Amino acid sequence: MELVCNARPFTRFSDLEKGLSLYVTSDAQNSEILDLSQVSKKDLKKIKDVQFVFTPSITQFVEESLNSFIRYQNIPLSRDRRTDYILKVNVKEFKFIDGNPSSSKAKAVVSLEYSLLNESNNVVMRQISTGRSSFASTIPATLDNAFSKAIQDIDWNGIASYLKGIEEKDKKVTGNGDTELEHCVIRWLIDSRPAGADVTWRIVSSTPDVKSSNSTYIGTTPYESTESFDIKGLRKSNAGNVQIEVKCEKPGYLPQTRRFNLLQAIDQKEISAKFNLVREEE
Repeated sequence: MELVCNARPFTRFSDLEKGLSLYVTSDAQNSEILDLSQVSKKDLKKIKDVQFVFTPSITQFVEESLNSFIRYQNIPLSRDRRTDYILKVNVKEFKFIDGNPSSSKAKAVVSLEYSLLNESNNVVMRQISTGRSSFASTIPATLDNAFSKAIQDIDWNGIASYLKGIEEKDKKVTGNGDTELEHCVIRWLIDSRPAGADVTWRIVSSTPDVKSSNSTYIGTTPYESTESFDIKGLRKSNAGNVQIEVKCEKPGYLPQTRRFNLLQAIDQKEISAKFNLVREEE
C-alpha cells in the first residue's frame, strides 16, 4: 500500500525575508494505520488475509509531502537555521477507521500538531490541523484525502506573515489602514460613580516615534465603545513606551485621571476603569 499526497497549494507567497526549517515527528505508528477495533470477526478475518505494506513510513511520508507543499508555495526551506523560523510538526493521528471498506462508517482521520518557532527558539504559533475523509475507492486514497485536507488546514498565511520579517510585522502606523495595529480593535469601558461625568483621553509618549497629544472629549459615563488605533508612528515594539491617559470630570467633583500602558491594552484588547468621584470641598 503506497501513499501519495495529492494536496495542492492554494496560494504562492512572495517577498518572504525568512526561510523555514522543517522537523517532523510522529506519535502515530505504521502498525496502527488500520483501526480494526470496530470490525466484525467475519470481516476481520478477510482483512488479515490481505498483506498491507505501507510505503513510506508515516514520518517520512509527511516530511516529504510537506517539503513539496512548502516549496510549491514559494516558501524558502532551510536557508539558515540561525536566522530562519522552525516549523515543528507532530503527527497525532493517521489512521483508517473501520478497516472494512464496505462499511458506511469507514473513514480516515489525520491530525497534525504544529508549532512555529522564531530565531530565538520561542514559540510564536501553536495549532492543530485536522483532515477527515469518507471512504474513497481504496484505503490509500481515503488516507491521502484526509492528509491533504490536514495540510491545507495549516495556517499558511499566518506562518508566511512571520516570514515576511520584522518590518512587516512591526510596521509603523501611517493612517492608511495597511498595518496590523490599525485593525486591532480595543473595547473601551469607562464608568463613574456618580454617572454623567465627561470623559477625555490623550496620548502620553516617551518614544520619539509617537507624539503626545492634547485631551480629546469622547463622551460621558457610562461610556462604552470599540475603537481601532490610528496613532501615527505607533509600532508593536514601541507601544510599551506609550500610555493612554483617561480623565473623568464632573461639576462639583474633583477630576481624576488614570493611565493605561498601550502595549497591555493591545494584548488585552480592552481599556476599562471605574472612577469613584470625590466631591469638592466647599
